[in-house]
Amino acid sequence: MLEKNVKIKNSTILVTGAAGFIGANLVLELLRTCSPVNIVGIDNLNDYYDVSIKEYRLEEIQRTAGQYPQSSWTFVKGNIAEKETIESLFREHQPQIVVNLAAQAGVRYSITNPDVYIESNLIGFYNILEACRHSYDDGKTGVEHLVYASSSSVYGSNKKVPYSVEDKVDNPVSLYAATKKSNELLAHAYSKLYNIPSTGLRFFTVYGPAGRPDMAYFGFTDKLRAGKMIQIFNYGNCKRDFTYVDDIVEGVKRVMQCAPEKVEGEDGLPIPPYRVYNIGNNQPENLLDFVDILQQELVRAGVLDEGYDFDAHKELVPMQPGDVPVTYADTSALERDFGFKPSTSLRDGLRKFAEWYKEFYQV
Repeated sequence: MLEKNVKIKNSTILVTGAAGFIGANLVLELLRTCSPVNIVGIDNLNDYYDVSIKEYRLEEIQRTAGQYPQSSWTFVKGNIAEKETIESLFREHQPQIVVNLAAQAGVRYSITNPDVYIESNLIGFYNILEACRHSYDDGKTGVEHLVYASSSSVYGSNKKVPYSVEDKVDNPVSLYAATKKSNELLAHAYSKLYNIPSTGLRFFTVYGPAGRPDMAYFGFTDKLRAGKMIQIFNYGNCKRDFTYVDDIVEGVKRVMQCAPEKVEGEDGLPIPPYRVYNIGNNQPENLLDFVDILQQELVRAGVLDEGYDFDAHKELVPMQPGDVPVTYADTSALERDFGFKPSTSLRDGLRKFAEWYKEFYQV
């Protein structure tokens, strides 16, 4: 187990992508369990998916923040790809911890809309790294820990499972994956050059209430409710390491408190204070089993009617470009260093999603 060397309480924490699925849930968790804390969130609220869900998350944060008057919550609508915006944020708030979750997500969208991935995932992340670098100017303490989102997509079509952080990840099969691998390389270079403690987290298929509508479980629900066909790729022979959002957030919170140590090598130069971890459920589920559990929970919650003819609404189709047949996280490093492993069952997670969906859409 690693020693905690970064305090969350009484710290200023910058969370990018704060209106996003993981970002909003992280902010809520920090307010509820780590007050007093000062949280600054930034998000550009783009319309890649339904903005009303992002607004719902921000309303939840605002309501929760009101219950913890000893903490502060500041939201900035802005784009991390705009350097002046980031420089201004760092100058005004001087965060001790930075959690970079802002990114253009989605494998398939990256095939048709590459520009937004370069802007957010590369230029935006570069701006965050530069701001972290200059936070040490004039002898300031600066950023104590940069935690950033990577993705299981970096493993590409890796044949060896489960995926270990020791595996080579040099063959991305989508631009999205390539940008996430680039983030890890950039963070390593900045950690080496400027002694910035950084930790990358490879998330595995995150799901849960108020999630992203472009994810399979959410899109399937929308289509089934509308009586449309759902397409199950690779003829149902895909496996995914579905990870419930609360488990992801707990992992992020633990990692935030344990920055890699700054150590000099024999040459007198910094050994990069740099780590990467997988956060996944360590239990891949077959896509057909996943869809079966989903429809059971949608019927239970009243989103779909009893006796819904599920088989008449599903279609088995070939693999899509950019997809991989399996994702499977080796979480041994996470367990070793933090004593933590995601444990929420797929049924429990999908039940919570189905109940939220019924309430949000007033089914």
